[in-house]
Amino acid sequence: MNAVQISRDVVLEPADNNRLANLCGQFDENLRHIERRLDVEIASRGNHFRVTGQPGAAQMGSDVLQSLFQMTDSERIDAERVHMLLQESVMNDGESAAVLSDPDVAGVEDVSIQTPEKLIRSRGANQAAYMNSIHEHDLAFGIGPAGTGKTYLAIASAIDALESESVRRIVLVRPAVEAGERLGFLPGDMSQKVDPYLRPMYDALYDMMGAERVTRLIEKNVIEIAPLAFMRGRSLNESFVILDEAQNSSVEQMKMFLTRIGFGSSAVVTGDITQIDLPDRQESGLKNAMRILEGVAGIAFTMFTPKDVVRHPLVQRIVEAYESDDE
Repeated sequence: MNAVQISRDVVLEPADNNRLANLCGQFDENLRHIERRLDVEIASRGNHFRVTGQPGAAQMGSDVLQSLFQMTDSERIDAERVHMLLQESVMNDGESAAVLSDPDVAGVEDVSIQTPEKLIRSRGANQAAYMNSIHEHDLAFGIGPAGTGKTYLAIASAIDALESESVRRIVLVRPAVEAGERLGFLPGDMSQKVDPYLRPMYDALYDMMGAERVTRLIEKNVIEIAPLAFMRGRSLNESFVILDEAQNSSVEQMKMFLTRIGFGSSAVVTGDITQIDLPDRQESGLKNAMRILEGVAGIAFTMFTPKDVVRHPLVQRIVEAYESDDE
């Protein structure tokens, strides 16, 4: 028997043709995107829209149309914007995973951070819980698949702490572990060899602070980006420290990193335990830390799932397919 379908009528005011065209997209491509994602049908005449589908999907579709129309007053609506709003709506519908240290993430309010270049806002309860855990704990872990915003939100939180003078510097760290390649065969000196591994962090900083300002802060050593191996023997006080791609740290490196945290510092560790590039039979420092540190006071764990992916919708389907194959 087919599931019951209903129709939701939406009237968008004011009836501005330019805003309606912005909403619908070229050849109604934005409407088609909503239809495919929610498995609904959208009919339109002027500023009157009808969304037909299963009750929850039809309601979500009508809500998305109204939200997108509000945005048309100040921004161009493209496929990425439609996808992000749909993803946020699905997350807020209760499909996100729980936070280990606080299983009840339902009703967690959105968190936003104003960086020098743009406003960064959580998308869904799990991202909001993650940003709250970073703010409220000295050490926070964000663990899950690519595309869930783990590193991006951590860097936004670091910039916010620097701008508010909660810390004096930002230290961004990554293991320089090859995914099949060999560093020794890459051209250039050591700095040039490890730079590709750190590039994603530069990209996030440029996006939120602008390349010119980031360059100045790096020159002043207010922002430091370094391979994990360079952290040994240091003590980082009044710093916001992020260890990215932590699944590629060894047990010894993870312990070394965590014991670098000094007074007045905060640390965030991010990683995806399904993408470990360490040699066979070498235990991941991230997996080891998850086992040892669970339940330790002052430490929060946020576990992301494929449902939290905020990149292209194909990325979410790819992650889900690999996860199903592993199971």
